[in-house]
This record gives sequence, structure tokens and C-alpha cells, in this order.
Amino acid sequence: MAGPNPATDFSVALLGEFIRRGVRDIVLCPGSRSQALALAAAAYEEAGRVRLRVRIDERSAGFLALGLAVETRTPVILATTSGTAVANLHPAALEAHHSGVPLILLTADRPPELRGIGSNQTTDQLGIFGSAVGWLREVEAPSETGFDPDYPGELAHEAYAAAAGHSSRPGPVQLNLAFREPLSGPVGRLPELKTHAWPDAPPRRVLHLESAPGTVVIAGSGAGPEAEALASSLGVPLLAEVSSGSRFGPNLVVAYRELLRDPEFGGRVRRAIVFGHPTLSREIPQLLQRPDVETHVIMSSAAEAYNPGRRATSFSDAAVRVGDRDDSASARAWTGRWVQASRRLLDRGLETTEPAPAGTGADRPGAFAREQLAAFREPVTRRMLVESVWRSSWPHDRLVFGASRLIRVADGILPGKRIPAHANRGLAGIDGTIATAIGIALASQAGTGTAGVTRVLLGDLATLHDVGSLLFGTGEPRPRIQVIVGNDGGGTIFDGLEVADTAPSTAFDRVLYTPQSVDLGKLAEAYGWGHRLAANRGQLDEALSVTAGQTIIEVPLPRA
Repeated sequence: MAGPNPATDFSVALLGEFIRRGVRDIVLCPGSRSQALALAAAAYEEAGRVRLRVRIDERSAGFLALGLAVETRTPVILATTSGTAVANLHPAALEAHHSGVPLILLTADRPPELRGIGSNQTTDQLGIFGSAVGWLREVEAPSETGFDPDYPGELAHEAYAAAAGHSSRPGPVQLNLAFREPLSGPVGRLPELKTHAWPDAPPRRVLHLESAPGTVVIAGSGAGPEAEALASSLGVPLLAEVSSGSRFGPNLVVAYRELLRDPEFGGRVRRAIVFGHPTLSREIPQLLQRPDVETHVIMSSAAEAYNPGRRATSFSDAAVRVGDRDDSASARAWTGRWVQASRRLLDRGLETTEPAPAGTGADRPGAFAREQLAAFREPVTRRMLVESVWRSSWPHDRLVFGASRLIRVADGILPGKRIPAHANRGLAGIDGTIATAIGIALASQAGTGTAGVTRVLLGDLATLHDVGSLLFGTGEPRPRIQVIVGNDGGGTIFDGLEVADTAPSTAFDRVLYTPQSVDLGKLAEAYGWGHRLAANRGQLDEALSVTAGQTIIEVPLPRA
């Protein structure tokens, strides 16, 4: 019988200490150098101490872990073998850094004597993520003589606290773990784990605000309900992006872009309180760069404060109103004008897209039937698509937006509704969108009978970029999820940029629009997903209503 194995013993101890401190989810990819970590994680899962997810693609695994951490708001462990496996975590690490999402990267490595001599799957893994990790430790390979029993706990304590943001902003951290052969042995009896008691969080910097004329509250991605609460408390307009988590309430201004361009509205703003990370318009940063606008930034969990023009007056962790709210006629008129003007703009847009109301008369029953049939057969537009998805989603559901043209359409027209919405807007890349949504779905649906469905709305290129994330290994948990693909044959977001007016059309299409003609139905079949083609309103509504299983809903859209 094999005796004790240093790699396995240390892995069991280290993972146990992380679990003791609050880790509940582990994502790992298979590999030789990390096998002790993998087997220890499997043992803890079998004992009911963690939820384990296994993926063969490290890039997908990285964004899966990110989605799990977004939903649970606690650090998630991501374990890989050495070499390019580690490099493939970089996109998710960057997004986690810029969004303030807590990840613990356990990267297996060879010991020092096998580095720098051309060993297989060996590169310089220290510093490979640059400034994207806020905490990094090189951990020596455990030896036959054993290790200090307090050492795994010390490492886990520092790493967890750094990832969770106990002393700074949350984000990814890295433990680079060296292992010598033999790389694993039998996992013995798991240790008894007593829950670690963390101290209270340090006091936050609170901004105290009095009512002032010309004030608006801006909510970017990840702002959360605190932005809406402050706007309601102050009685001022709320300019909330669709992925902010603040897009609800009586003060919401949906058509904020158009109004910010209007001197009678945007021109009269004198103070802006900014939550989250606004990324969906040019008008917001232009406003905050004006010398006549006083800007206060309420810090999110992201590593960098949103401060275009570097003109912000203050940076705080929270904001509250002090003194009485200004309920004067002029203050009420300020907010009322924004809200009413926004509604008029949205109604005007509806008039150009909705069919005219039917007349009356003896043929009304037949006319009504014809109208209903016409509406059912109406081709799906981008507006219809985002409105249908929004209308179908409720607080027990989850909605994820990809970095595509559709999130901007949604941001410009969707009314207020308090539903959990997320988008990877830290760096706003198209990579990892499906994996992130699956992570959110798995976490939100774990151990509860009240969770709904997760819907991810994205373009065809974002879908193809992350197509490998559709793969579930045998026995891996599968959540209820709809991947809703607005398929316009390429990157039509570039059609709305200035380059479309200056570049030769042939070159533009090849290097920017990048046309594609993939059969998404066959792709879905290959990965074991359902597929629904929704070319008209009736098909779309029907597809969105079927929430069981895993389905790709393909919605053909015109390029124009």
C-alpha cells in the first residue's frame, strides 16, 4: 500500500483551510502537475463540503469561476496545471480585476530545479498575470519531511482575505504551488473543519450629501440598488444602465443619452454622483469631463475608480443624504422634466415600430384575428428581441448581456424593472460570456427550488468566440439556461462606428464585420443543447417560455 504523499497531504490541508474560511465552489481543469489538488477537491465534494465543477478548457473554466463568484459574492477557487493552462486564465483574471470579482487561482508548477532547463510544460508563472492579481505567493513543493501544520492555514487566510477585499478591493489572487513527483497518492481521512470567524469589515468612507440643484445620479455596471436608493432619497433623476442593477424606481430616466445631449437637460447638470462602471454611452464621460459639473464617485469593487478626465471631487464607499430633501417646486420640476421627457422619447420610438391600432366595425372579429396573425408573423427586430427577453424575465431569473450591439439597444429603450442583470463590463470583451452565464446559473440554482432560468443575450460572434463553454462533461451539473443569439451574420456593431464611413467596404467587411455563416442548430446538437429558431414574434415568445434544460434560441436579424 502506498504511504503518505506530500503533494496530496498538502493539497488536502490547503483546500480544507480555504473551505473553513468560506470557499464553497471549486473549478478545476485536468492536468498532471495539479492532480493532487484535483483529487483532494473531488474528496471534499464527495463529503459534501464544496461544489466542484470540471472543465477541459482553462479559458472557459476561468469565466465559469467568475460567474460563480459574481452570483455568490464570495471567492471561488480555480485550479489548473502548469504551462499554457495558466496563461489561459489571463482573460478571466483581467475581467475579475477590473470588475472586482474575487477569484483564488491555484496554479500548479514544477519545483525550482526543473525550471529554466527546458522541462515540459514549464514557463515563468510568477507574475504571469501582471498587476491583475493583487496578491501573489510562490509556495515551495512539500517535502517528504512534511510541512508546518500551520502553513496551509496561513496561506489560505492571506489569500482568501486578499481575494475577498478585506483590506482593499476584491479581485483575483494567485498561489503558485510547486509539486514534486510522486504527484499524488491516496486521499486519506479528511480533517474536521471548524468554520473560521472573520472580523467585522472595516468602516467605509461615507459621503454625506445635501440636496443641491442640477443633481443627477449615474449608475453604471455593477452599481446595485444603492444608486436607486440615493436617487429616491435626494429626489433626483436616475441615469441607470441596463446592467447596473439600479434600473428601476420612479426617478429612472431611460432615454438619458438623448437628454444629456440636450442643453435644456444635460446642459443644466451641475452635480453628478456616480455608482458602478458606466460603459454604454459617450454622453456620460463627456458630462463628467465638463468643468462646470461637480463629480462624486462612489467606489465599486473594481480596482480602478471611474474618473474620466480625472476631475472627480471625491471618492467614497457609500453615500447618504443629510438634511431635508428639497421638495420645492423647482426641485420636483427638475426630476419630473427628465422623467417625462424620457417617456415621451420612448413613446415616440414605439409609434414608429408598433402597428397602428385597428379600426372598429362589423368586421372587427375578423380584423382582430388578422391583426393577431400579423403580429405573430412579424419578423424579429433588435428592439423586439430585447423587449421580449426583458418582458420574460423576473426577479427570480438571471439575465446576462454579452458585449454586443444588443446591450446598447437594450440600454436605450428598456423600461425599469428590478431584475438581476449582469454584463462583463470590466473590460467589456466578448470572451467568456456563455461561461460566465453558466456560472451565474449554476450558483443561482444551487440548492433552491425558487430559482428561475438564466438567460444570456448576445451576438453571433460572441457566441462563436465562447462556443467551447457549451460543453458539459459527463456527470457535470447542467442548469436551466437559454443562450439567445441575435444572429446578424457578423460584427454589426462596427457598422455604427465612424470607421464604417471611411473604410473600403470590402476591407471593412473582412477585417471588422467578419461575416460568418455557422449552422447554430448543428452546433447545438453537437454539444447536446436544444435549438429553437425564432424568426418571428410568435416563435420568439414561444421559445422564451420553455425554460427547462439548455437551449440555444437563434434569432435571425438583418444587418441594417
